[in-house]
Amino acid sequence: MKKRYFLLFLLPAFLAVFFTLPGDRADGAAQKAGVSCSSCHADLKAVVSKTHPPVTGNNLAACLQCHAPDMGGEAKKNPFSVRIHTGHIPPKGSLDCLTCHTWTPGRSFGLIGVKGSWGAPTGEDMDLLKEIYGTLAKEEFTARLHADKGVACASCHGKALPKPDDTVENARCLTCHGPLEKLAKKTEPKDFPDRNPHKSHLGEIACTVCHKAHGPSKVYCLDCHTKFQMKIPGQAK
Repeated sequence: MKKRYFLLFLLPAFLAVFFTLPGDRADGAAQKAGVSCSSCHADLKAVVSKTHPPVTGNNLAACLQCHAPDMGGEAKKNPFSVRIHTGHIPPKGSLDCLTCHTWTPGRSFGLIGVKGSWGAPTGEDMDLLKEIYGTLAKEEFTARLHADKGVACASCHGKALPKPDDTVENARCLTCHGPLEKLAKKTEPKDFPDRNPHKSHLGEIACTVCHKAHGPSKVYCLDCHTKFQMKIPGQAK
């Protein structure tokens, strides 16, 4: 009788191991193996600036000794994150996300060798992330303009992974571009000071009404004031 109960106790553990998703097992293997940069970069000195300190090691862990990942999603620049992503995904590179990241579908998404998770993306979520990063690397939209200044995804979106209907609140934008009064003064036209997009007669409107990070931006004022001559960064060419 005791032996039978013991076997019943072991059954759930056996099933959990047997039916583990392939992605789960792949994550564990990748996490132990690490990522060897030297498999593509024979000389790491060639991919860093001349003033960069000597790199000890040939994997992601070597970079993370100084370049800590932004697990908190703070509104600040992170040029390392921008460069390592845009340099390894199309059109510049061809690496897959799981070269550096760990992913268990619907459960977690992290970085190899680092504790913590940015969320629990599904397969559809991952497809969306790859599409978004495509605009970051090759399109001339606002996301690319931010990336050129060293502003990474988490700088705007915070810690959570973005969703299709996500937006960015004004307060987040004004952390870097504000305060609003200063921004309005900066964009005040000399000839027509009342045509100031950041001092609208409609009051304070959402930044994202005009500024689209992953698509062409458009001046909202022109929907009514069709004769105004107004331009915006990241607009369609």
